[in-house]
Amino acid sequence: MSRRRTLSTKKKLALLVSAATVAGGGAFVMATTSNAAQAPKSAAESSVCQGLATALGNNERFIEGQRANPDAQSEARIANREAVIQQIKVQQEASGCVVGESAQGSQAAQPSAPAEAAGDAGDAGGDAAASGQQVCNGSTVTLSGAGGAPAASSNQFPVGTTLKVTNLDNDKSTTVEVTSASGSCALLNNAAFEQVREPGKFLIRRALIEKVG
Repeated sequence: MSRRRTLSTKKKLALLVSAATVAGGGAFVMATTSNAAQAPKSAAESSVCQGLATALGNNERFIEGQRANPDAQSEARIANREAVIQQIKVQQEASGCVVGESAQGSQAAQPSAPAEAAGDAGDAGGDAAASGQQVCNGSTVTLSGAGGAPAASSNQFPVGTTLKVTNLDNDKSTTVEVTSASGSCALLNNAAFEQVREPGKFLIRRALIEKVG
């Protein structure tokens, strides 16, 4: 009798272990499926990711230009932009984007934009169109990821130039001074971009850029 009871106990333990193993395996499968469903989004899938990819590409292009035509300050500029790139990658990860995805040549990506931007500037009317010389028609505007007081960087205007950037989708404007060079007409730092952005967006598609000083 005691032997039968012992065998029965062993069988029960074996069944319990098997059940636990199956349950654990099922939990693992569910966790794997859940993780797969949360795959990072590409720039084509999210406007946030597109904006960050454009910002990353602009900074990479700036670094390439500095390395192709170096001067006495190139090393410092490159080091600064590499730090900005790392910050953008942190933002990409936090936003659920593909980390390291880069999109360059944002100005050339919209060949029909100049006419639209000119028309939009006229529709915006009033002080926006008359406050300065409109420049870089059709250019999109994104952020550099740099900190500090509101400022801009540019590949067309020297340090000290004052630019006014208007987001035509919400009519918000910021007037900032160019403090460094970049790979696009107007690249806003974080503080300046916050003044004109739409919530959750990292790219201004319909931008009016004016030189006011």
